[in-house]
Amino acid sequence: MLRGASAEALRELIGSLGSTGTLEDQARLGRDLFGVVGVLRGDAALRRALTDNSVEGDSKAGLANAVFSAAVGDKAASVVADAASRRWTFSGDLVTVLETLAVLTTVRSAGAKAKNVGNELFGVRGIVDADADLRSALSDPSRTSADRSSLLTGLLAGKVEPATETLVAEAVARGRGSVDSVLDEYLELAAEALEETVVTVHTARELSAADQQRLSDALSRQYDTTVQLHVVLDPDLIGGLRVEIGDDVIDGAVSSRLDDARRQVAG
Repeated sequence: MLRGASAEALRELIGSLGSTGTLEDQARLGRDLFGVVGVLRGDAALRRALTDNSVEGDSKAGLANAVFSAAVGDKAASVVADAASRRWTFSGDLVTVLETLAVLTTVRSAGAKAKNVGNELFGVRGIVDADADLRSALSDPSRTSADRSSLLTGLLAGKVEPATETLVAEAVARGRGSVDSVLDEYLELAAEALEETVVTVHTARELSAADQQRLSDALSRQYDTTVQLHVVLDPDLIGGLRVEIGDDVIDGAVSSRLDDARRQVAG
């Protein structure tokens, strides 16, 4: 969780990011920012230099330009220099914010198909969850990041939006945290890019499109937000639904009620 100056920097950088340019321009910006994130994550000295609050902002922006302007597009160079010129609560927050901007921009690069990106990331999350061997291979330190990324992107090639492929590859290559946890982060950011809230619905049976729409509409009214609904089939529930939205859990599952009854009897 970002605090203080870093939280303020994120808000202002998102505000200045805008959505100008073609979809390809936005895709390029996302790729460039991910590239900068990779460099900064591996170079602690550079990271510290760009976030040293005792140094004038213009000097830090100049350093950022000197390091990155030849390797990335003008827009990315401008964003990174702007970020470097700001004050930061912790050195690592710069990487977190630039990664956030990279995800948001990549999702927006899908244009009218941006909503597909969240659904596809959720699907990839399910694939990783269901395959223990794949999870193990994705976390194998003896494999290069490119090799690990190709394990998933090879499965997805031509089947998902290019933005989704980019985000999945970056989630695998990040090198810290499990792939599924990074995908969860990207899911939340994808919803944020669309000004939506992620809702996960666990159900014992398939929900029709009409059922999903009614549930989505009801939750949108209750929480005063547009929701991005993801449905997970969970036979262990027996019946009913368990809805997770932010920190709230609405549990109407039969299995949960049975567990409650067992605890009361045992008590």
